[in-house]
Amino acid sequence: MHEETIKKIKAEVERHREDIIQFLRDIVAIPSPNGNIKAVAERIGQEMKKLGFDDVFLDSMGNIVGRIGNGPKVLLYDSHIDTVDIADSGQWQWDPYQGKLENGIFYGLGAGDEKNSTPGMVYGLKIMKDLGLSRDFTLYYFGNIEEICDGVAPNSLVVTDKIKPDFVVIGEPTKMNIYRGHRGRVEMKVTTKGRTCHASAPERGVNAVYKMAEIIKGISQMGDEFIDDPFLGKGSIAVTDIHCKTPSINALPDECFIYIDRRLTFGETQEMAVEQVRKVAAPLGGMVEVLEFDEPSYTGFVFKVDKYFPAWALPEDHLLVQAGLKTYEQLFGRSTGIGKWVFSTNGTYWMGKAGIPAIGFGPGDEVYAHTVLDQVPIEDVVRSTEFYAFFPTVLSEMLAK
Repeated sequence: MHEETIKKIKAEVERHREDIIQFLRDIVAIPSPNGNIKAVAERIGQEMKKLGFDDVFLDSMGNIVGRIGNGPKVLLYDSHIDTVDIADSGQWQWDPYQGKLENGIFYGLGAGDEKNSTPGMVYGLKIMKDLGLSRDFTLYYFGNIEEICDGVAPNSLVVTDKIKPDFVVIGEPTKMNIYRGHRGRVEMKVTTKGRTCHASAPERGVNAVYKMAEIIKGISQMGDEFIDDPFLGKGSIAVTDIHCKTPSINALPDECFIYIDRRLTFGETQEMAVEQVRKVAAPLGGMVEVLEFDEPSYTGFVFKVDKYFPAWALPEDHLLVQAGLKTYEQLFGRSTGIGKWVFSTNGTYWMGKAGIPAIGFGPGDEVYAHTVLDQVPIEDVVRSTEFYAFFPTVLSEMLAK
């Protein structure tokens, strides 16, 4: 039914192949650690202006937004353009920003998490416009801050900038499958108080670290009480950071605190998770609190949210999931799989909090995220452009039925 449209899309993608690949290499080469996206957002904005987007602007937080079309339905392509920082540059076998292209794989910081989807989304929307395929939609590319707090950028876009899509495609790596959900999480802080004294006579004080050690032991033994969902999997918990306050290295610490990442599956609530930790911590003098995100973006903008991120999953028979599967099958002549992420994405806001239907589709594999092997198959970056260009046509057709 869409053979001619598909043929035109494929021809346009092939015509822009080298531009797509170079665009990926350009944005990976621009450092953007933990929300510091100013330079890379400017570079992406330049590309969208060059390609003839109808509107290109920064939202209040400083995320880069490009718009094509002005149709009745709003479809947004979500790609976070910040990365984690480099923990130990000595572990990298190549420059993490220049990367390398070898045997069809492009290696570099952000190559797979998640600058991988930006070239395909941007060029896919440009091709849609050129071929006159954008009539039924207002289409947005949304290049955003995510690593410091997933979900905060889309939350601000909807609340502050009043852009609320009807549908979202998230470009986090899915191995070119259609993903439809992931577990949520709540981030907590546990604090113990002690009484300092000279370390030569520890019996005179109370060591806050020793109190915390017992709590950590108890947390490490948790798990039987966690729910196991047949699709999303089982809840989990991890202590991810620890600090103490002490007047001197020759004095007992009078305060210790840890940070906890508690992954939530369906049936587990924030209140339930906090109470589970409190049962371990309180008898040992530990105080539990849910963390709040209130860090200013690079523009100085602050959008406060609790660090609670709900689990979510779109039903397998949902129109958006089926549109993704149909798009892939018609483009590539074979079916693709349905899955979920192990890590968390902006879907925790789109679908988890706002109830806006979202699916994931992107090149790359999440197992390489936050590692020195961050990578993406370059051919999949090109092929994903075809998907992003054709998907709205399929979705529009299914909405009309």
